[in-house]
Amino acid sequence: MNKLNKALRLIRVFNDMSLSELAKEMKVSIGYLSEIESGKKNPSLDIIRKYATVFHTTESAILFFSENIQIDSKTKTALRNNILKFLEALDHLKKSK
Repeated sequence: MNKLNKALRLIRVFNDMSLSELAKEMKVSIGYLSEIESGKKNPSLDIIRKYATVFHTTESAILFFSENIQIDSKTKTALRNNILKFLEALDHLKKSK
């Protein structure tokens, strides 16, 4: 699973939305979203746009996880990993409640 796919799943989980609820909201199949979030398929720009709309964010905020930022690779990797760790920690907290 690449970072973008993982980020999409964590954004959904962070917002307490099930895969079936999101699929219904986005008017796509649960299976398709599952394949995207598991990394079996890459999201199209249309899907990223739909995630941004549903979760009241911007496409650029979501695409951050796949962009080549003009900072050194070590810093960029550390930043992305820390953001994903933060989202994962929130996911674990929600699951433990």
